[in-house]
Amino acid sequence: MTTTSSAHLAGPSSPGRLPDTNGRHGASDDAEYTFWREHTTIALQPVAAPSILGLFGFAVSTFMVAANLAGWFGNDTSTPLVLFPFAFAFGGIAQLLAAMWSYRARDGLATGIHGAWGSFWIGYGIYTLLVGLNVVPGTATSPDAKVAFGFWFIGLAAVTWTGFVAALAENIATSLVLLTLAAGSTLLAIGMTAALPVLVTIGAIVLVASAVLAWYTASAMVLAGSTGRNVLPMGQRGAPAMPGTSPRRPIEYAAGQPGVKIGQ
Repeated sequence: MTTTSSAHLAGPSSPGRLPDTNGRHGASDDAEYTFWREHTTIALQPVAAPSILGLFGFAVSTFMVAANLAGWFGNDTSTPLVLFPFAFAFGGIAQLLAAMWSYRARDGLATGIHGAWGSFWIGYGIYTLLVGLNVVPGTATSPDAKVAFGFWFIGLAAVTWTGFVAALAENIATSLVLLTLAAGSTLLAIGMTAALPVLVTIGAIVLVASAVLAWYTASAMVLAGSTGRNVLPMGQRGAPAMPGTSPRRPIEYAAGQPGVKIGQ
């Protein structure tokens, strides 16, 4: 849940107005606190957990693309044209929207990870379209293209490792999603830049595991939001994680908190 707030300043004749001291010590801290408390309006704006959409979009698109990288399907020239629209829309646009809504929820971790990977999937979708139309070379036929693609995974791995460290403070499920995602990206980066196909295959399989974990995490968030209790445990930090218990951070305004429920 997010909130917006606005301060309504009193006019010159208002008894609650603080005097202009031109930098000198004026009213006490208690008086200043009372003034802002009485002249601040808090408007609550409920927001569903954006990471539900982001994780589902990531899970499906990553599963499809990683399975293709692992050689499980798609060995003909038409595969890039089939992958393009879904990677672009479900993996890219959906995650980018989730990132912007995570920004509204004041969740920096989700904003950064969904934003980075959503942007990547949009770029990947456009690239596969161009490959399918024979406009640019693909990684399967051009060693230079594969190395260049590997360098993109170096950057993605760096961002995702940072996200993994940050997620350790939230819950185990999200941490495992980002751990496997960062590890898979690292393996793909090494495998593509050093021309080691076996590492590409292993990295793709690790990404499939990350997709499964993302599906589980998003499902846990959906069920927690719908039922009001933890149906699937996520390993929340500092709170019981057994099925049937109440979530540590429900998607609602926290009573007694002055203005903002941060995160999802």
